[in-house]
Amino acid sequence: MGSLYLNGLNRDERAALEKQLWEQQAGKCFISGRPIEIGLDELDVDHIIPSRDYGKDDPTNFALTLASYNRSKQAADLRVARVLARFDQIKESADSDDRGANLNDVLKAYGGASGTLRGRISDTQMTYIGGGDDKVTVPIHTDRLSGMRYFFAVLPIASIHHDEKINPRPIGANVRGLVEEFFKGRPQLQVALGWINSGELPDARVNIFDGQHKAAAQILLGVTMLAVRVFIDPNFDILLTTNTNAGTTLRQVAFDKSVQRRLGSAMLLDRIARYRKDKGLPEDDESFSEKAIVEHFKGDQRAVTRYVLDGIRNAITYSPDNKLRDYIDNSGKGHEKPLSYSTIEKTFYSKFIGSSMLETPWNYRSDVGENPRTIEVGQIVRLMSLISGKIYQGKYDEEVGTAKLESKVQKGEDVPEKHLAAFRMAKEEIVYCWISYIGKIIENHFLMMGRVVDNQKLFQYPFPEQLWTNIGYFIDNLARLPMWVNRDASLTIFGGKQSYGFWQTIFESGSSPTGHKAMPSGLNIMEMIKP
Repeated sequence: MGSLYLNGLNRDERAALEKQLWEQQAGKCFISGRPIEIGLDELDVDHIIPSRDYGKDDPTNFALTLASYNRSKQAADLRVARVLARFDQIKESADSDDRGANLNDVLKAYGGASGTLRGRISDTQMTYIGGGDDKVTVPIHTDRLSGMRYFFAVLPIASIHHDEKINPRPIGANVRGLVEEFFKGRPQLQVALGWINSGELPDARVNIFDGQHKAAAQILLGVTMLAVRVFIDPNFDILLTTNTNAGTTLRQVAFDKSVQRRLGSAMLLDRIARYRKDKGLPEDDESFSEKAIVEHFKGDQRAVTRYVLDGIRNAITYSPDNKLRDYIDNSGKGHEKPLSYSTIEKTFYSKFIGSSMLETPWNYRSDVGENPRTIEVGQIVRLMSLISGKIYQGKYDEEVGTAKLESKVQKGEDVPEKHLAAFRMAKEEIVYCWISYIGKIIENHFLMMGRVVDNQKLFQYPFPEQLWTNIGYFIDNLARLPMWVNRDASLTIFGGKQSYGFWQTIFESGSSPTGHKAMPSGLNIMEMIKP
């Protein structure tokens, strides 16, 4: 964002400001720390705290930087950009190997990995020297699953070392996100995992083998005491296998999308409460709009927009009237249900939820049932329930499921036709295409009524009953297509995962791009909405 203050300076005033900042910064670039030569180097003056984060537009919030560093900075906040630039410098001088800097390089750059932990162990306690000369005594626990002993401690980074044998991975680009999170005071799970050899006491190295990215992010931000779970004389084979599986088999367990949407919905409620408090509004006030909420949280607008949309997705997914939810696998890992949550997001939600933030009050015409979001949620739920009744209810059998279904068909196993049709119609690339025809039916219906509607928010317009009847006929006729139960097609068009374009070609022409005939001709919308 531009600066009204800087734009109002003449040439001499600008030069005076640069000289003032140069002196305050001891002649060094705020981001890189490299020396600045005024009159020779190309310079920028920029906000330290961005304006969008309520940074002041005056000299108290300005910094002098080398232009090349400012224009390629990795974060809008110059304080974070400076930390990330320091990490880049560490990578350039890393003495680990050609794979890049690891935790050892970060530790050494900040005075870590230079000593040992001084302490003693009894049967039940660990006593060690913490910060300064303070003695700290903590209990020793036994892990009930692995049988290994451990203690929790907050240790000076001088005693901490990186175990390159168990964890040879370098620090990756995702450390940037962690630096930004920690800088904003958001406490991720920060406890690193390490081990000591009790035979080395009273002076033992603490070797970190897991959590190196979070440890590195904290150190880069100036933390000199780290929280660590320290195993005592561990089984190294177990630790090595554990760390290997975390990066391969398990791939660091993450929330599935449906859980993320529920969290986003909860975050929206928090933002609404904060907005009301900031504006001095009553707890039940709903006079504000979606757009007002988003614009209020400067610097976080993208996230708040996502929270609003997450709230809508969540309302649809968990509506008690949504009959399709019984056929959606929210985890995406099972073989009992035909639809994955990802499929629902990429089809129903991405195509039919209006992504633009509304400018009307949150409770606009709610008393008469004409609130755009309420209409949108209700109509998408009705559509999903309509599809459930016509394609899945009484037809899809969870006991048969989805596992290797086409393979079973190819082997001649007895797969019920109704189940096979429901399974095939639920494939993501296929749903993506046929759901688009429903959007076209809606647009055409309004056009024939003489109404031009915004196709980016179709479901915010109330549908007349005749339109619902047309949609029902389309789904009926679609489900009757012979290709869904054609067992020979298991070797051709249903033989593997195809692209959206592959199925769009089939729906438009009747044949696949590879020449396999799936239908006599392409779909005709006017014919498909007839009983």
